[in-house]
Parts: sequence; structure tokens; C-alpha cells
Amino acid sequence: MPLGARELLVFMLQLGLLLGLAVLLGRLAARLRMPAIVGELTVGVLLGPSVLHHVAPGLKFTQLHLLDAVGQVGVLLLVAITGIQLDFGLVRRRGATAAKVSVAGLVVPLALGVAAGYLLPASLLTEGTSVTVFALFLGVATCVSAIPVIAKTLTDMKLLHRDVGQLCLTAGMVDDAFGWFMLSIVSAMATTGVRTGQIVLSLVYLVALVPFALWVGRPLVRWTMRAATRSAEPGPAVAAAVVLVLLAAAGTHALGLEAILGAFVCGALIGRSGHADAAWLAPLRTVVLSVLAPLFFASAGLRMDLTLLARPDVLAASGVVLGVAIVGKFLGAWLGARLSRLGGWEAFALGAGMNARGVIEVIVAMVGLRVGIIDTAMYTIVIVVAIVTSLMAPPILRVAMRRVELTAEENLRRAEHDELVEPVRRT
Repeated sequence: MPLGARELLVFMLQLGLLLGLAVLLGRLAARLRMPAIVGELTVGVLLGPSVLHHVAPGLKFTQLHLLDAVGQVGVLLLVAITGIQLDFGLVRRRGATAAKVSVAGLVVPLALGVAAGYLLPASLLTEGTSVTVFALFLGVATCVSAIPVIAKTLTDMKLLHRDVGQLCLTAGMVDDAFGWFMLSIVSAMATTGVRTGQIVLSLVYLVALVPFALWVGRPLVRWTMRAATRSAEPGPAVAAAVVLVLLAAAGTHALGLEAILGAFVCGALIGRSGHADAAWLAPLRTVVLSVLAPLFFASAGLRMDLTLLARPDVLAASGVVLGVAIVGKFLGAWLGARLSRLGGWEAFALGAGMNARGVIEVIVAMVGLRVGIIDTAMYTIVIVVAIVTSLMAPPILRVAMRRVELTAEENLRRAEHDELVEPVRRT
């Protein structure tokens, strides 16, 4: 049924208001040396139950389902861009050290998050959600890292050429990939129930997804992108990439897994197709990062209700979850780094860098809310964790890296980077 004239008018006004304010507050946050996501989420906080509903109860967003639909497309493309930009060569080069950091940085916060999920009061569980599913979801929420936030932080602080920066990115890639797989399993458990047969079937689908992506998906993506990039214009390549991502997302969704997983895997295949050059990727990045992503984060903020933190049980739970998330990631990354014989300050810096959860945590929270694993109170807690950990990373990294000596290899890497950047500046 098509939208009526009034509904269409309201939708366009709400969409324009959200995007305009998200861009403005996102840029303001960036000027204040904070992640843009903080400003974008703040828009939703101001216009949602946290503020506007109390100041003017009659004013509220009435087209949330349409905003969610636009936001979901943005999330799928944002995750796909993350997959496109994965540097698998970096993973191979940093090999053993990255493996220890990423595994410890996953296992420790995952275990602590699951334990916290079992210990939190039953009042925070949604009706019909088992404690096991809730605990596993909380484990996933506390073990993920946010590659976009980490990369932006390291770039702004000029730490990408440092060993710590390289390790942060590499271990974060592994953590993100594992997070999407785990989120698919937990979502499947939430929608089909904790039944052994369904869980086994979901695991079978996950295991089969890898060879299918390599043997069928990779040649199909390579052929499609090769044909699309023959054009001198970036339009066909952008359109082809978007079609592939949406179809891959639909495929994993049809299997009962998360659509985000399909988008991530497809993005990784596009990135390794040999046709993911900057000429056509730039327009896609611009639209996604400047329009669709801010809209998603602003609409995500509309779901938050900070007034719920006035409830003693919610406030106590937020402190516990935040503490578990911070301590778990710091401890895990620190242990992995020390096992690799890195110095104490390097280990501390790795913990700070990987602790930034930003974008990924918000997506995880939205998925949990959508499939009914968490309610508004728990959703608000998870978003608070995303914001606080992202704000913590830069100052702690700054303090730790002042005490880490610059090596000859890092100096060489910085020189190579400067040689690449300078010609671009001169032109």
C-alpha cells in the first residue's frame, strides 16, 4: 500500500531533520576531537525518549519503521565497506602476534560478558528470551572491536605506521569477523529458540558459507566487478557492488543468519576481487559515510532512553557491563601482547586501541533490539558502552605511545607513507 500524502510529507521532514542534525553534530564532535558517531547518536538522544518526549510529549517520530528500513540499507553497505577494506596481507604479515592478541582479546571479554549476562537481574531480560541467549549476546557485545573507529583514531593520531597501530587493525579485523559469525548464531537462537537441531543447522550453514564464498562467490564477484569496472564511469561498479552486497545479505538472512554477515563476507570478496580500486570506491564511501551511516546512527539514538538509568537496577547493570567490557578487552589484549613478548606500554596501548567499539557495538545493539534479545533499557546500556569506550581510546593511546620507543622499521614505514601522501598534497 503506497504512502499517503501526509505520511510521505512527515517521512521526508523527519528524514531531512535527522540527517541535517546528524551531519551538524557529527562535524561538531569531530572538531572537539571526538568520534563523529557521538554527535550522530546525540541527535537521536535529543529527539527521542531521553529528552524531547519529556519536554514535548506530543512530539515524536512516527515513521520509525521507514527510518529503520533506510538505516538497514546503510548498515549493510557500511559493513560491506569495512569488509572491502580488510587487508588480509596485513593479517598474514603480523601472523602469530596478531593471532595471540586477537584470540586473547576475544576469549577474555567474551567469557566475562557471558558470566555477567548470567549474573544480571532477571528484570533486564525481555519476555521469552532465555538467560543463555541473553548471556551469549552480552558476550558478543563485550568482545567486539570497531575497525572504522580504530582506523580513524590511529590515522588522526598518526599511529598507523607504528607496530601497535598495525597490530590493533589486524587483531580488530579478526575480532570483527568472529563477532559477525557469533552474532548470527545468537540471533538464530533468539528467533528459533534454543533447540539443539536449529543450533546445529545454523552452525552447518556457517561452516558451509566459507567454501561456498570461496568456490562460488569469489569467481562470481570477480566476474561481475570486472565487467562493471570496464566503464570509464564509477556508476556501474558502484551499482554492481551494492547489488552484490544486498543479494548476499538476503542470502544469509534467508538461512536464518544475520544479513550483516552476508554483507561482510561479500565486502571481503569484493575487496579481494582485484577490482576494488579507489576510483569507484570513493563515491560509494561518500554516500554511505556522509548520508546513510549518519542517518542510521541518528535513528539508533532515537531508540535510547537515558532516563531509564534513573532505575537503580539499570544504573547498576550499566556500571557492571561497562566495567566488564573495558576490563575484559584491556586484559585480553594485554595478555595476548605479553604472550608475544611485547612491552608493558605496548600491551597497554593495544588494549586501549582495541577497546573502541563505536560503530560495531551500535550495530550489535540494534540487531539485539530488533530480534527481541534485549529491551530499551539494555539497548541503552550497550550504546553507552559504545560511546564511552570510543571516547576513552584516544587519550589513553596518547599517554601509552609516548612511552613506546620508535623503531627503525617504524621510521621506514612512516617515510614510505609520507612519500605516498606528499605527491597527493602537491597536486
